[in-house]
Amino acid sequence: MVASNSAVVLIVEDEPIIRFNILDVLEDVGHVALEAANADEALVVLKGRQDVDILFTDVNMAGSMDGIQLAKRVRAMRPNIGIIITSGMVRLDPMALPANTAFLPKPYMHDTLITTIDSLMS
Repeated sequence: MVASNSAVVLIVEDEPIIRFNILDVLEDVGHVALEAANADEALVVLKGRQDVDILFTDVNMAGSMDGIQLAKRVRAMRPNIGIIITSGMVRLDPMALPANTAFLPKPYMHDTLITTIDSLMS
């Protein structure tokens, strides 16, 4: 599968193996993948890069805030950024999410992630 249009995606995941796997999958289909191990690192990346199109974050991670808090902070900073939240622990109601936000329950298929990124980009 190839992405329909290239996106800059910031992956926020505290499990290195999962993060590297997603990074490889996204780069293989033509996206630019950036990485952060927690919300604090993600905010540093976002301050340094204005070209991030999509934030892809896990809910449960170490650091000063979880993925939901990060998503709210990013939405306030950058209203136009697409946000994908994932978790194997909690289930979020898609209707309760802000505009231009998607929830992917773990485990998810890589094709589903790519399709979700494409839909947020269009």
